Amino acid sequence: MRKTLLVANWKMNLNVSQASLLLHRLQERTRIHRSIEVVLAPTMLALQPLSLQIDRRKFRLAAQNAYYKDEGAFTGEVSFSMLRDLVHYSLVGHSERRAHFHEDLPMVRDKVQAAVRNGIVPILCVGETHQERKEGFTKRVLHDQLTTALANLTAREVAEIVIAYEPVWAIGVGDPAKPAQIQEAISYVRYQVAHLYGEKVAREVRILYGASVEPEFVAGILSLDGVDGLLVGGASLNPYKFADIIEAAHRLQVSIGDES
Repeated sequence: MRKTLLVANWKMNLNVSQASLLLHRLQERTRIHRSIEVVLAPTMLALQPLSLQIDRRKFRLAAQNAYYKDEGAFTGEVSFSMLRDLVHYSLVGHSERRAHFHEDLPMVRDKVQAAVRNGIVPILCVGETHQERKEGFTKRVLHDQLTTALANLTAREVAEIVIAYEPVWAIGVGDPAKPAQIQEAISYVRYQVAHLYGEKVAREVRILYGASVEPEFVAGILSLDGVDGLLVGGASLNPYKFADIIEAAHRLQVSIGDES
């Protein structure tokens, strides 16, 4: 059984003291659910102090980004090897990294490999833009992003990573993609994993949805076949909303008898 995974991407928000306060408020409002894994991705500056404050029974930490070289003359960069004692996960290939920082397919591939090499689970973000969807290229984009990013991994390694489908056109608009659109895209992602690495790996890999996730959408999205969790952006900066998202996921599990 794939464990439900909820990931909070705080993006470039909150200084260290603000991040600490948000974590404190979340820890007050969040119960321990063994069947749900909750991951927080603060800014790089906040990772170390939050690692000392975090209740590890409730949360794990993730980096939002890292460089694919382990060390060297790369001024200003932070490597996965530097993060291995701080985080369990790292986002890789987020649409904002691809768009604003021009991370191409080979760079995303190298970052995925670097994360795995350093014992960090990559949360590989894939998804199409509005223009790509309009032109009917959704599957082609997902195919290219997946096949390139996973190229240097073994089947066992792929089974242990996380893939997040984030339709770029639905991010930050306050309304997620329609259920049929989410279902089709995530089914295609799992089909591609099966095609590349076999059915067993495709059954084991966790696939998330992420774009305009709000508490009221949680049950509808997580009820879709093959959706194993959520990548939450703006709503994760609100301790009340994110705690509600966690509880909504828990209530869904209880309702279907999948809570442990």
